[in-house]
Amino acid sequence: MHYITDAPMDIYSFFQSFLTITGEMSPYLLLGFLVAGVLHVYIPKNFYTRYLSSNNKLSVLYAALIGIPLPLCSCGVIPTAIGLKNEHASKGAVASFLIATPQTGIDSILATFSMMGLGFAIIRPTAALVTGICGGLLVNRLVPPEDKTIINTCSTCQVQHGNRLWKVLKYAYYDMMQDIGLRLVIGLLLATIINIAVPDEFFLTFGRQPLLQMLVILAIAVPMYICSTGSIPVAAALMMKGLSPGAALVMLMAGPAVNMASILVVRKSLGRRFTCIYILTIVVFSILFGLLTNALGIGEDIVQTASTTTDCCGTAPHALAHTGGWLNLRTLCSALLLLLFITIALSMKFFSKFKKQENADGSTIYSVEGMHCNHCKAAVEKAVGELKGVTAVDVNLGAKTVTVRGSATANQVKLAVEKAGFEFKDLVDSI
Repeated sequence: MHYITDAPMDIYSFFQSFLTITGEMSPYLLLGFLVAGVLHVYIPKNFYTRYLSSNNKLSVLYAALIGIPLPLCSCGVIPTAIGLKNEHASKGAVASFLIATPQTGIDSILATFSMMGLGFAIIRPTAALVTGICGGLLVNRLVPPEDKTIINTCSTCQVQHGNRLWKVLKYAYYDMMQDIGLRLVIGLLLATIINIAVPDEFFLTFGRQPLLQMLVILAIAVPMYICSTGSIPVAAALMMKGLSPGAALVMLMAGPAVNMASILVVRKSLGRRFTCIYILTIVVFSILFGLLTNALGIGEDIVQTASTTTDCCGTAPHALAHTGGWLNLRTLCSALLLLLFITIALSMKFFSKFKKQENADGSTIYSVEGMHCNHCKAAVEKAVGELKGVTAVDVNLGAKTVTVRGSATANQVKLAVEKAGFEFKDLVDSI
């Protein structure tokens, strides 16, 4: 990943850095949202029930094994992981997938072997597998499972009619954008500030103390976005400047596995305790595998060649060079496309708060709290729509209202809403 740090933090440099980060992330994000849409529409529900729904070791193992070869980064994996959660996967399996997947992929394994040797190419997926499994087991043990009634309600809330491809695209680039788009934008803005404020040379000012280097790398890499493949030349270049192989592995693990955007989204979607275990597992195991890497001597050949590949003035290798211009056309287009999808989805969600409730005679509007995403919306519509006498249900997420047409009483609607796991507040209006 490239950083823009030698210009003052003015509007131009901030905007360019924001587009650079978004441009590098956007292909992976768009892919991640698409994968989530495919999982939502095409994968049979009994697949998750059979392999990933149980709070046991096998579901955690399967989730890590499924995730390791996928080319999804720490942001691209978020919508996919939330999709798994919404389709019956246990929290432990979601944690395992969320931790293991962004650390590596088929592309990054091959690139690691090419640039850093066989040792790093082996230890990266091994560390991802072990970290994912341990994190998933901890979540299964320490995070209470969700109410099965709520999960079952949400799992059956998909619309079963219409073109499947359209449902994939709508879920991927509209529903999911509404659910996590705002937190994602906030994370991108924070990551941009960090990238501008922290110079590349900051990593290189801590001498040859491996543990201190690891801690510094963690402090910077955890909130930043660094993709699993893009981090490879940076890690190799830092090793050429004397960074220990273990500290480089910490960057390769913690950088791709987590960032500010993913932390915010995971906290919103999966809870505080889940998020703490998710972060601590990545931090602790990246240090442990970093120490193991140093003990095994992996990557020492790269460090030993530093004196012959760095000039006398200490010039950083080419991989650390700053961006010399704007994004290429393909990356810029993907960034603008992502931002366009987020803008449309969030605008529709915002303006729905002010949408005048106009329905046919006999409709009643109720206030319901606890609905945050389109899965919540579908769950409420499913639960209320099954009531006898109900002919139509419409949920407005922005206004937190449920409009019901038919002969169902307020008490029946209240019971259905509460059974789905939400808080029925009061009657808003009767039309």
